Amino acid sequence: MNIARARAKDAEALTRIAIAAKRHWGYPSTWMQQWKNALTVTSEYIAEHPTFIANTESEIVGFCALQINGVEAFLDHLWVLPASMKKGVGRALFEHAENHARKVGATHLTIEGDPHAVEFYMRMGARIYGRRQADMDGQERFLPLLEKAL
Repeated sequence: MNIARARAKDAEALTRIAIAAKRHWGYPSTWMQQWKNALTVTSEYIAEHPTFIANTESEIVGFCALQINGVEAFLDHLWVLPASMKKGVGRALFEHAENHARKVGATHLTIEGDPHAVEFYMRMGARIYGRRQADMDGQERFLPLLEKAL
């Protein structure tokens, strides 16, 4: 596996990965439709934000993206194809995002995570500092807010 900077032409593949990874958790199709814009990665987004792909010899298997604002780096995306989960891809992408954030002067990394990803981020050294209400179709739901000092 190799990690490299994403290119504009990768946008469609990254969107497919984000949707497949989110769908992996069994969310209803109505929720998936509501999240379509949030899961869509455009070539403009890739040009504006540090975006990195994890690829094998034959395909992109995951990606991450950061939004940098001074000393704060926000992990905006970290998605891995379901077939590549639990194989170190997520860890490699997270560590790459951390290293890039440090390199550009960030002192901490923040994450608004999917509830299913909390354990992963905590294994990576992040801690929960709050939550954001994110109800879906009248069902109460909260997203964990995490941070990690860099």
